[in-house]
Amino acid sequence: MQSIFWSVEEVAQRAKQFYENGIRQNVEYDDNIGKMIVIDAETGEYGIDPTGVETALKLKQKNPNARLFTIRIGYDVAVSFGGAMERTAE
Repeated sequence: MQSIFWSVEEVAQRAKQFYENGIRQNVEYDDNIGKMIVIDAETGEYGIDPTGVETALKLKQKNPNARLFTIRIGYDVAVSFGGAMERTAE
C-alpha cells in the first residue's frame, strides 16, 4: 500500500470525521466510556481496547503505513501516531 503524507492536523481531521459521521453512535455506550479507540485516518477502520496499544499494533500490522489517531471514548482528548511502531521482545 502506498504511503500517504498528511500533516498531524489532516490525520486528526479525517479521523474525527469518521468518528462523528458513523463510529460515535456505534461505540459510545457505558461499557466503552474511557476506553481508547484507534482510527485509521485513511480507511476508517477502527478498534477499541483499554489502552489503544493492541489495536494500534493490529492496524499497523495490516498496513504499516497507516496514519492512526487515538481518542478516549466519551472524552475530548486525542493523540496521533504517525511514526514507525515496533514491538520489542518481552
